[in-house]
Amino acid sequence: MLFPADLTSFLDLIRQHGDAAYSFVFAYASAHSLLLALFSGYAAHAGALSLGTLITVCWFGSFTGDVVRFWIGRRYGARLLDRFPRFEKPVQTVIRLTDRHYAWMILLHRFPNGIRGLAGFAYGMSRLPWSTFLALNFVAAGLWSGVVVSAGYAFGQFSETAINNASSGLGIMMLVAFLGLSWLLSRKLERIIERY
Repeated sequence: MLFPADLTSFLDLIRQHGDAAYSFVFAYASAHSLLLALFSGYAAHAGALSLGTLITVCWFGSFTGDVVRFWIGRRYGARLLDRFPRFEKPVQTVIRLTDRHYAWMILLHRFPNGIRGLAGFAYGMSRLPWSTFLALNFVAAGLWSGVVVSAGYAFGQFSETAINNASSGLGIMMLVAFLGLSWLLSRKLERIIERY
């Protein structure tokens, strides 16, 4: 089956290719893909993935992605901004916020959609020392993976009865609604940060 037509078939596909699924989750966690981590938590509840392994994979994926972006920002930041001037304003906003509230920024930047990709890069351009960044980033990546994967897992527990008692179409609708609500909350956090 190349493209699963329902949620049960999709979860079966994940079960059959668990190692590849973990690699895929690691890559997307490196990019801070909130929705994939939520769905992965749901898949862990369904037994397609291991919850502990999934949290660890998301943790190290998220940590690694930000370390790479920090290094790029530290080493090539000014040159890249000269080359891509449209990113200057958001990066400078994150740098200003980082210089004033670095602990909060590192702990929370994974949740709002708008700064997720640029934050690690901007941290590298800020005055933040490597050692402080690495320590806070390690803790923040763990918190993010635990919260997001657990939220997906909790959704799986909540919806299990409805999915078992209804058609798989209802289960897919509930999953889409949950992911949509998560996206809306992420956008709200993004707007709050943009006020700075």
